[in-house]
Amino acid sequence: MSEVVEYRSVVKIERVRGPIRKAWLPARDQHITFGVHSQVAEHYGVDADDFPPDATTLDYLVAAAAG
Repeated sequence: MSEVVEYRSVVKIERVRGPIRKAWLPARDQHITFGVHSQVAEHYGVDADDFPPDATTLDYLVAAAAG
């Protein structure tokens, strides 16, 4: 059986404005941007003219779980 390895992910999140956030993740030199799009933007009442569509935190979570 393998040994248990302790790992702590150090992540920095910065709210830019509205639904837009920047995240600095391990092993990345640049931040990634989170936002909203389609039905998520509609659910939160975000006007597409105010914020360009971008991947949500939920999109990243689903992609990570599916991988």
